[in-house]
Amino acid sequence: MARTVDNPKLAFRLARAIISDIALYNPEKVKEGIKNDSVFEVLAEDLKEGREHFYGRVSPDISDRAHLYDRAIVDVMIKQAGKIESSIW
Repeated sequence: MARTVDNPKLAFRLARAIISDIALYNPEKVKEGIKNDSVFEVLAEDLKEGREHFYGRVSPDISDRAHLYDRAIVDVMIKQAGKIESSIW
C-alpha cells in the first residue's frame, strides 16, 4: 500500500500527476470541454474519481489539499489546453 503524503509540495505533484493522467486518457473530452466551456461537466466523473484517489493518498492534515487538487486542474489541464479554440479565451 502506498504511504500517505504529508508534504504539500509532494501532494501538489501527486495532484498534477493525477490530472495529467486524466487529460492523457481523455483528450477528446478535454477538447470538447474547453471548446464548449463545459470541461468540469464533461469530465465530472473522471475528476471526481481523481479527487477521491488524491484524498485517499494525501493526509487530511494538509489544510489546503482541496485547493492543491483544483490548482492542478488549472495548471495541467486548462492552461495546456490554451491552443484549443474556445470562447472562454
